[in-house]
Amino acid sequence: MARTTGRSTTHLTRRLVQLYVGLTLYGASSALLVRAELGLEPWGVLHQGLAELTGISIGVVSIIIGAVVLLLWIPLRQRPGLGTVSNVFVVGLAMDGTLAVVGDLDGLGFRVPAMVLGIVLNGVATGLYIAARFGPGPRDGLMTGLNRVTGRSIRLVRTAIEVAVVVTGFLLGGSLGVGTVLYALTIGPLAQFFLRIFAFPEQAAPDAVVAPDEPSTGAPPTGSGPVAGQASGQAILPQ
Repeated sequence: MARTTGRSTTHLTRRLVQLYVGLTLYGASSALLVRAELGLEPWGVLHQGLAELTGISIGVVSIIIGAVVLLLWIPLRQRPGLGTVSNVFVVGLAMDGTLAVVGDLDGLGFRVPAMVLGIVLNGVATGLYIAARFGPGPRDGLMTGLNRVTGRSIRLVRTAIEVAVVVTGFLLGGSLGVGTVLYALTIGPLAQFFLRIFAFPEQAAPDAVVAPDEPSTGAPPTGSGPVAGQASGQAILPQ
């Protein structure tokens, strides 16, 4: 019994570390894309546009937008997890912190590697925090909530949201470019790859209780679309 308890505590600790390392790296990767000045990920375009408009730092804008999106979960009857709430704050703080350390980059010889590193690091971060299984990010939960309420496919809902986000952000002064396109093409495969590396067996997780005659459900399913699973505690895997 003591051995089982110790194993559960170790796994919980590892999941928590993995969650916060993943969220911190996510913010750092977004900051690298900002410094590269070759185009941001869809929500980053909106964050940058609002930052340009308001004069608030892009990290704080990210926190505000995350909190607003989280409020939209209420009428959609979505339930946040520890990872959901942590996502709102940690990513924005890590982003501003990285921007304070990494200054402006001059020349494509520095900007292109920063863009590539930012995209790859974003894939690593996504795999880390999704595999920790503490709940989806606020924007992912918005997509699954609208999917459930409207009956529209995840692919359609996600596309509609991100098109609206990108267009609005661009009109406000956000950065679109080759980095935006490269991110869209590669983040799904990268996140899928790193999710497999960092995934926990479900039976090893402390909150995965299986009845004696009930088989374990295994790792969260992944399909051809952008959703990795819609059960409680599962998150969206970008495709």
